[in-house]
Amino acid sequence: MQIDGHHTLTYVVARYAGVDHDTAEKVAYSAQYVDEATNDSQVHFDNGAMYDRIVSAHKMLDYRNTQKLDNSLVWIPFHFLPGNAGLPSNDNPKGSFINRLICKPDSQVSRDMLKMVAQHWQRPYATQMMGIAMHVYADTFAHQEFAGVIHEVNRVDELDSTSSSLLQKVTDKLVSYGVSESSPLGHGAALSFPDRPYTSWKYKNGLGEVIKRNNKEIFLQAADAMCKAMQCWVKKDSTMNIDNQPGLTQKQRSLIEHALITITDDSGEIRHKEWLKWLKEDKFNLGSVDLNFEIDGEASWKHKARGEGRKVNGDLKYPYSESFLTSDWKYFHDALKTYRLEVIRDVLPSYGICVA
Repeated sequence: MQIDGHHTLTYVVARYAGVDHDTAEKVAYSAQYVDEATNDSQVHFDNGAMYDRIVSAHKMLDYRNTQKLDNSLVWIPFHFLPGNAGLPSNDNPKGSFINRLICKPDSQVSRDMLKMVAQHWQRPYATQMMGIAMHVYADTFAHQEFAGVIHEVNRVDELDSTSSSLLQKVTDKLVSYGVSESSPLGHGAALSFPDRPYTSWKYKNGLGEVIKRNNKEIFLQAADAMCKAMQCWVKKDSTMNIDNQPGLTQKQRSLIEHALITITDDSGEIRHKEWLKWLKEDKFNLGSVDLNFEIDGEASWKHKARGEGRKVNGDLKYPYSESFLTSDWKYFHDALKTYRLEVIRDVLPSYGICVA
């Protein structure tokens, strides 16, 4: 998903699940911030304090830059959570190890990931961790059948979509072929098709199978599953019995579906702006909502936490404040580090999956 899915759709679904505005705003900000946390340099303060962080994304400026992008600790836990062929932890999929790594929608692995996150609901970073979990859970739907490693299984041939012009189809196929040949990582060779909520498309994968995708239905399935997960959160059901939750009402589902098929620009940023406009115009029956996502500048979590940095003897230093310790930005990074550690150390090994 892109910013319209991870930020605005997540906000709407959280509200439909019964989450209050302020909390839903933080969940949605955290869900999108997973795609923005691309810097792992230490933060140094003017009093000598330091803070360490990790990355949860790379900006995909060039899918063929394999040295920079081939990072299993980013793609596997945060964007292509392994699906173990949809099997529970005591069952091993047939074939090679790659069959464990292929992402599957609402897999048992993702259910166990959500149960792990539920064990942190009493922690100060709980809201941010739920946002991270919603990003990953949503991507199990959008990124299904791809794996977060460079492997032939991610090859894409005969890419086609009814929403593309003839010229665009030719261009897409050429670019897709180039990525497939050089570095079949994640859904790189499928370009942005998995992340466009309005489109239907098809391709032949690296196993020679023809895959047909209806993104509207996939996004609706993701929204309903996310709603159920957050209903568990609201009801303090730490067992994460998702199947026992009602999910979206028919009216809520219809409102989301209308947005998915009406807001159809190829640019996720433009679609996001339209979703924000719809929220302000109360098209989701939540009351008029003035929602924003600022990655930089004074309104951003980062700036509110650290302030403005300045060079001191050639080193960048930030003014230290006790409020940093309880800032949303620090809580997000605390949650990010905790999430990655426990997914890689506990959740995935229970399925025989070891990554580094």
